[in-house]
Amino acid sequence: MLAGTGRIWLPLLATGPALAAATSRPRGVLGVGALAVLLGTGIAHRHDMALAHLSVVLTALVTVTLAGSLTSALRARRERVLAAVRSVAETAQHALLQPVPETVGPFQAAVRYSAAAAEARIGGDLYALVPTPYGVRMIVGDVRGKGLPAVGTAALVLGVFREAAYDEPDLLDVVGRIERSLARNLGGDDFVTAVVAGCPEPGRLEVVNCGHAPPLLIRGTEVTAVDPVRPTPPLGLRALSEDTPRLQVVPFGDGDQLLLYTDGVTEARDADRAFYPLTEGVTRHLCDEPARTLAALHEDLLDHVGGRLHDDAALLLLRRPAAAQGGEPAGAPPVAGGDGATTARGASASGPPAPRTADSHGC
Repeated sequence: MLAGTGRIWLPLLATGPALAAATSRPRGVLGVGALAVLLGTGIAHRHDMALAHLSVVLTALVTVTLAGSLTSALRARRERVLAAVRSVAETAQHALLQPVPETVGPFQAAVRYSAAAAEARIGGDLYALVPTPYGVRMIVGDVRGKGLPAVGTAALVLGVFREAAYDEPDLLDVVGRIERSLARNLGGDDFVTAVVAGCPEPGRLEVVNCGHAPPLLIRGTEVTAVDPVRPTPPLGLRALSEDTPRLQVVPFGDGDQLLLYTDGVTEARDADRAFYPLTEGVTRHLCDEPARTLAALHEDLLDHVGGRLHDDAALLLLRRPAAAQGGEPAGAPPVAGGDGATTARGASASGPPAPRTADSHGC
């Protein structure tokens, strides 16, 4: 208006209500549109613009304002729907992946879960940790595929596990019930990799690995993978193989920790396509508080991938406190003969425990 060139810029007044539609409510868009009309009228009056030209400009401003108001109203409606969907997703997540308390029986515990589809909040990875009459039992697994079918399969596995963990004295029977349920409900190409573990008595840890990444046993500062004695197929594929799950027994004494995880952790890549070194990460961030350990490990994982995971990732850490906290003697009882003989139902004895070291280090 001051330089005498305002007439040239009149069409740009339409950008005001157009941009307001992206951030403001309909009333805000109408207010910006009214201001644009007043400015356009003032500029036209100052430059003695022809009435026909002014009418075209004002019609364009009013049209853009009304269209922006409609867009703003539709956007606000979609935001309300999205908020409701997110609320339902969060409720479903809490029902499916129930929070793990900091203390379960004589153990400390912590969980970290990240869904690759951040807006969905839930994915195909699963975990559960429950106290039962037969000790604390836990499962961490990964469903083949993504999306709602994977979530449905995860819900099925967790429901059967929570029920069977209370009913079945033998951990292999828990796995058997999950297998039978999946055989009835899954398609021919679907399966679930999982590790099911339990602590039926002090100093004894039972592990059944069904095609999943081996858990990490942490004793002092030493981190060791609990590799299965004999690989077995994932859950849902037993009909295609004669191999049956085996019960593996390892010592689990005071101060020991067990980390269960999914392949979304170990297969996370950085910009150079290098996998995340989980064992090194655990060694760097290990401390006596599982929640702090997993928080630091999760941040390290996000830094490795550049801030966003491309696959679901779950971490579950179980720790047996020291004797002063847990009230149990420090020594882990033997679980099998030194000649590697198997225990009942095909359970195989682990090798001798690794040397114990002090675990009074910080994160």
